[in-house]
Amino acid sequence: MQNIKNIAIIAHVDHGKTTLVDRILYQVRLFRDNQNMGELILDSNDLERERGITILAKNVSVRYKGFKINIIDTPGHADFGGEVERVLNMADGVLLLVDAFEGPMPQTRFVLEKALALKKKPVVVINKVDKPNCNPDLTHEAVFDLMYSLGADEDQLNFPTVYGSAKQGWMSDSWKNVTSDVSHLLDVILEFIPSQKIEAGNLQMMITSLDYSSYIGRIAIGRISRGSLKTGMNVSLVKRDGSIEKTKIKELYIFEGLGKERIKHEIFAGEICALLGPENFDIGDTIADFENPEGLTPINIDEPTMSMLFTINNSPFFGKDGKFVTSRHLRERLYKETEKNLALRVEETESPDAYIVYGRGILHLSILIETMRREGYELQVGQPKVIIKEINGVKCEPVEQLSINVPPAFSGKIIEIVSTRKADLLSIETRNDRTYLEFSIASRGLIGLLNILLTVSEGEVVMSHRLKCFEPLKGNIIPKRNGALIAMEKGMAIAYSLNRLQDRGTFFINPNDPVYAGQVIGEHIRTDDLTINVIHTKKLSNMRASGSDEKMAIIPARKFSLEDYLEYIADDEYLEITPNSLRLRKIIMDETERKRAKKVQE
Repeated sequence: MQNIKNIAIIAHVDHGKTTLVDRILYQVRLFRDNQNMGELILDSNDLERERGITILAKNVSVRYKGFKINIIDTPGHADFGGEVERVLNMADGVLLLVDAFEGPMPQTRFVLEKALALKKKPVVVINKVDKPNCNPDLTHEAVFDLMYSLGADEDQLNFPTVYGSAKQGWMSDSWKNVTSDVSHLLDVILEFIPSQKIEAGNLQMMITSLDYSSYIGRIAIGRISRGSLKTGMNVSLVKRDGSIEKTKIKELYIFEGLGKERIKHEIFAGEICALLGPENFDIGDTIADFENPEGLTPINIDEPTMSMLFTINNSPFFGKDGKFVTSRHLRERLYKETEKNLALRVEETESPDAYIVYGRGILHLSILIETMRREGYELQVGQPKVIIKEINGVKCEPVEQLSINVPPAFSGKIIEIVSTRKADLLSIETRNDRTYLEFSIASRGLIGLLNILLTVSEGEVVMSHRLKCFEPLKGNIIPKRNGALIAMEKGMAIAYSLNRLQDRGTFFINPNDPVYAGQVIGEHIRTDDLTINVIHTKKLSNMRASGSDEKMAIIPARKFSLEDYLEYIADDEYLEITPNSLRLRKIIMDETERKRAKKVQE
């Protein structure tokens, strides 16, 4: 019963969490010698592999020296904080992974703060000590200072430190002492991560995660805090609001290796398990004793900071790519997502075709959109807007701590640009050949900022941010964006027209791309919108003239990713999203109607 260790791995994006889990899986010989599992085994989702980030928290277990170690790989990005907060409830301790060169980053702070508040025991792993110019000893001091500033208690501050390189596959008690495997880390986990304190009393298990199978339906996942569970047992489901439902456990699973194992015998407190039977459950509900149910305190999740309008696709090209195009499809998919995505909220609007979706940030919402797009959905989204809250009668907006890492030559220009967005400079620090800048900035000011900074710094800037608090509104933050070039008619873009109109701005389309009236096809050189005809063809005649057959040199179209579009979009535009295309368009597609609406606003 006691030979179980539950640990969560927490770190900033790209500090090597998933690579470290790979090394542990190979260390305990989970796979056959001739079995090639590749790299980043836990990043099973296509989007995770493409972007190189962990989006969904995942469970895996290994057996080492008579102990079962349940490992939870967590996302490092603050936008997926909802995933982190709920899985930390299943862990007894945390592995804090820190890059030896970069040190603790803002989102390391975000996740660590949650773990320390829940009284989890940390083990610090200083990774990537093979990087040139890194200083592992300085990083160790920075981690201690960070924990102290976050209010860690004496036991948490007395943390063990492991040095190594997950990529090279070794861990040791000193960064100068290179070993051949990661067994030292596993030994430290067994020694320092506490086993769960088993309380006396009736059954209690909080549902902290959900899984779904098209064969058997919804599966509840959590850690047993008290008592025991077995198949066929009658239990109570204590809801968040205190109401109680009587139900029965039909099937019971535990995590073994990379999968789940169905079991018949009894499971005791401390084990992480998945169960089938209860139906109307949500994350935060408690599986409790049948006769004397006692509920646990539900998980508190940080509130969303950004909202976006989701609506059906009603452009002239609707239904050409997607399988799911109706408002019923859209509604079902969004509400299904809220069942397992804790930080997401969906709200109905006056229109039956439109919904307001609240999330943690642009990346959080864009991952949802990209997932829906790949599933065959067609939809349109509006401009992302930060959530304004009223606190003590004062309108307040979310404010974030922004960290920028850039070569010294560009620091002056970076400070100038960020300051124009009502940001306050908190600190400047030079480490080796990089300058570290800390700002306090309203969330509104972050929209569209990364692209500008990448351009100014010639692609050298590294930017990260985390939510700090809500503060009174900072007034107008107007990002500079020129007007739009708008298509006049539906048809195929002609090279002859694009060539003649190149002096009007930058195009987002190439010759032979289909366009429709009201579609935004480029950026104007001035601040006002301009409607142009790009389907106009050259008049064919048998008359020859000098210059009539000049060679066309068309500049390649400017292409945006989904996040780029969400940062670029104006408040009078929609982004049309289909499985094969992303198109920007005006909400009011008719030019005359647009002008009329603009006059009414003025």
